[in-house]
Amino acid sequence: MKLPVVAIIGQTNAGKSSLFNRLVRKPQAIVAREAGTTRDNVVGKVEGKYVLIDTAGLKDPDDEFETHIQDQIDDAVTSADLILIAMDSTKYPNQDDKLIAKKALKSNKPVLLLLNKSDMGEALPLEEFYSLGIKNPLRVSATTGLHLNELRDNIEQELKALNLNLGKKEPDSNALKVALIGRPNVGKSSLFNSLAKKQQAIVANLSGTTRDINRTELKYKGQTIELLDTAGLRKPGKREVGIEKFSALRSLAAIEEADVCCLLIDSTEPHSKLDQSLAGEIIKAGKGIILVVTKTDLEHKESDEILDNLEYDFNFIPYAPVIMTSSLTGKNVTKIFELAQKIDQARHAELKTSDLNKLLEDAVRSHPPAGLKNTHPKLRYMVQTDTCPPWFVVYGSDLSLLHWSYKRYLERRLREAFDFTGTPIFFSFRNRD
Repeated sequence: MKLPVVAIIGQTNAGKSSLFNRLVRKPQAIVAREAGTTRDNVVGKVEGKYVLIDTAGLKDPDDEFETHIQDQIDDAVTSADLILIAMDSTKYPNQDDKLIAKKALKSNKPVLLLLNKSDMGEALPLEEFYSLGIKNPLRVSATTGLHLNELRDNIEQELKALNLNLGKKEPDSNALKVALIGRPNVGKSSLFNSLAKKQQAIVANLSGTTRDINRTELKYKGQTIELLDTAGLRKPGKREVGIEKFSALRSLAAIEEADVCCLLIDSTEPHSKLDQSLAGEIIKAGKGIILVVTKTDLEHKESDEILDNLEYDFNFIPYAPVIMTSSLTGKNVTKIFELAQKIDQARHAELKTSDLNKLLEDAVRSHPPAGLKNTHPKLRYMVQTDTCPPWFVVYGSDLSLLHWSYKRYLERRLREAFDFTGTPIFFSFRNRD
């Protein structure tokens, strides 16, 4: 089911990202940095009901401020079903604020005005914001959570008034969602059609538009798989305003919606930093990943050379499986589904605490963590706190001294002991006191 899209726009320092984190309730997925990633993650699902986009994070930081605001508004107006304007309630509205409000209202889409930082004594009276022409501004605070429950209710009411179907907190289907992600012309649509035609038990077709996500549902070995075909993503600075910006936002939303993402790479072209950046987006979102090499029937390089280049360019995700495909000949096409099912099982894996602690004990004994002269980190025990993606918490003392390389060492030991093919795993380290 296609989820409604809600976008947050506004000037810098209005608290958009803080409000985003509060609504999505997954701050670690927004601010964490992974190798190969060039921008912050700006897309998230709110309780599985709708997709929330913090548009500011999609912009090139070298853009001029005025252009930055214009592009931000255009992205949101084009792609969103509902627009949230975040403003600093301690500052008087200026011409940029009025421009943002005017553009949003001109879209004929519902608009909510959020007056952030309203818990501060310097917050201005509501009357100061009436000139923007937006009825019933809501005072909120991302810091204290002031009126955020009321904001959530208002968002849902507005989306329901548009006759949009909200998702459910608990999925009503066991469908495995697989998204095809990549640059333009890497063969996503061809692979999408090939995957759909290969299966005889197609149970439903969900139509999309040329600017949106094309979907189809099919059966593979008794399991329903929903296949998502996204628009090609180019570098942010090269995206044209309008349809292409819309498609970029929808593609990032597809990553958030999917369980497993197939990152398509053209065998006839060199890999780019954008490919690495897209891989980073997928990993930060905690999704399973498959590197799918396309057009191998046209390849001008040996398979070994292609694999060597992939290993070098994507060394930050050595756990990602690689599959060589051809939509024209059907080579290895259905193996994508087999890999997706295997990765989905790994994403749902729940490990016993006793097994984790034995692994931690063996790892520390084989390679004790380094520290300062008289102080060393002590890793006492480890537990798994979540799945999809698997998340592990290590408790101990003086963990602030733990070097990042030791964290990678623990991840490597965990992957050697348990099968986490194609899925990122995350760690948190907490001092026992």
